[in-house]
Amino acid sequence: MNGGKEVAYNKARAEKEWLKWKATEEAQLRELRVDEDTIQRLHYYDWESFKAERNYQRWNVQSEEYINQQITEDQPEITTTEQLLDEIESPELYTMLSKVDKLTLRIILMKIEGFSNREIAASLGMEEYAVNMRIYRLRKNFKKYF
Repeated sequence: MNGGKEVAYNKARAEKEWLKWKATEEAQLRELRVDEDTIQRLHYYDWESFKAERNYQRWNVQSEEYINQQITEDQPEITTTEQLLDEIESPELYTMLSKVDKLTLRIILMKIEGFSNREIAASLGMEEYAVNMRIYRLRKNFKKYF
């Protein structure tokens, strides 16, 4: 993942990199006076291995996209602190979080949405240190419960 975004497998780039690597390897083999038949057999073997890996990468990306789609479709979107509390299944966690002030719950919600502490602070008109401190205290309190 890259900044929260999955980097797709680039088939053309992978093939270009493989061909560059293979040309370098074959040049080294020729310098070592390896016979052409052996170099060609290695080329064929490596090409078949590369194609198998490429097929796996394509399949893997498609599988991850499907899984991510299923996850997002199955989970209701939580946009308020009340919805956040309603979705908690653990009675202990619910009890703990129901005692937390609304601002800290909003910070939790924004963390779940993927915002950084700096972004949360800017959005809520707070210092980043204050956001960090609220998260620290919440974690400390969480450790007492669990």
